[in-house]
Amino acid sequence: MAHTSAPLPRSAPKTAADLLSPEVREAARRRGFAELSEAQEQAIPLLLDGKNLVLVAPTGTGKTESAVFPVFDRLLKVPGPGFKALYITPLRSLNRDILSRMEWWCRELGLSVGVRHGDTPQSERRKQALNPPDLLITTPETLQALFMGKRLREHLKGVKYVIVDEIHELADSKRGAQLAVALERLSAYAGEFQRIGLSATVGNPDEIGRFLCGTRPFALAEVPVASHLEIDVRFAGEDFATQARTVDGCLDSPGSTLVFVNTRVTAEALGHQIFSRGDVEVHHGSLSRDVRVDAEERFRTGDIRTLIATSSMELGIDIGHIEHVIQFSSPRQVSRLVQRVGRAGHRLDEISRGTVLATGFDDLLEALVIARRAKANECEQVVPPTGAADVLANQVAAIAVEYGEIEVSRVREIVEASNVFAGCGPLLDSVCKQMAEHRLIRLDGSRIIRTGRARRYLIQNLSMIHDERKVEIFDIVTRRMVGTLDE
Repeated sequence: MAHTSAPLPRSAPKTAADLLSPEVREAARRRGFAELSEAQEQAIPLLLDGKNLVLVAPTGTGKTESAVFPVFDRLLKVPGPGFKALYITPLRSLNRDILSRMEWWCRELGLSVGVRHGDTPQSERRKQALNPPDLLITTPETLQALFMGKRLREHLKGVKYVIVDEIHELADSKRGAQLAVALERLSAYAGEFQRIGLSATVGNPDEIGRFLCGTRPFALAEVPVASHLEIDVRFAGEDFATQARTVDGCLDSPGSTLVFVNTRVTAEALGHQIFSRGDVEVHHGSLSRDVRVDAEERFRTGDIRTLIATSSMELGIDIGHIEHVIQFSSPRQVSRLVQRVGRAGHRLDEISRGTVLATGFDDLLEALVIARRAKANECEQVVPPTGAADVLANQVAAIAVEYGEIEVSRVREIVEASNVFAGCGPLLDSVCKQMAEHRLIRLDGSRIIRTGRARRYLIQNLSMIHDERKVEIFDIVTRRMVGTLDE
């Protein structure tokens, strides 16, 4: 006699946390991740599935953990020598911040982590060359330098994961074009690795994906910014003294405030006007590292309640909880306003509150339009540079130094795999011919051969950032270097 059984109760749908290994889940619980953010819920399943990914989300939505949780999960299961994961950021200061966060996770999970950039001591570099960490935090320029050492190149063969943080900051510059080729050079050593890009809100995230992955498939995860923003636009007055008093009045509300300005001169002038409050510091790129770190630490610990900053604080350096962001004068760009206001309210599902203080009638109109577009999620597009001959020459020299000698056709394969040099054959031929005339390479039929001049050129030109001559400024009493001035 046939019979039917009662349907089994459905199990609850798995969350992203359920997909992670018990070790990572337990570490996350101890670190206070009782629940995951929207960004983490979207990204973790895609990354555990092995997909290349661009995660587009506002500041403070847990982008870093979205990437590293699944990478940690996999690193626990991937024994072997060499670097296994690279974490690339555009700034050394951001590297240091990421290192301070990653050290806890790696210690808990039994993994090793290191940082390598221009400030890394020689002793630490030797240690990394002999015993490479599982996770290496670095900059685009230092990645270029890794290809120059025979032992370091060998360690790169173990790379399985590359995370590019704040990728929107790199994608529209020649630094980004250089990085795109470097990732293809890395692929020539390591084979295919998982590519993860972490981006602030941009108008064309698909283009960021093509910049990162070339012709490879990738997934896109987006967290809408509009629901997390509350932006007020006010007129601060025509003269600077009135504007400074308006800023001062905004600082009376409880909690910490981050004041963004558009220039270093404005930061210093505004800081001077309201310095009598006693709980204000200034932060910008012309100040020395020690002065900047001291200001960051005092703000983080609550010793000061207000930090006046330029774009030096725009990226995700951890300075603790920020209650409110003030943008002094129009930020000129929607994406910049979104990035800056997004620094406020970093707790899960908390609204980011910001005020734009316009400094003139035209400035007010511009700020109103930018604020409206920010709340409508209408950010500017990021356009990677294509066919940059100076970047191509730089990478041809780098590849020549790396290989000693190599077929032109192989160089073309490597650089054309990046989206920024697709179809660059004629340009490559022209660049190689000119480089040979200057003895930066030697051409022997279809082969490129390294010259001594190429290595010297490369050491002096690892970066696509133009050199600036600066004068150091010292405190006459403490003899401490406090900053620099352009010559």
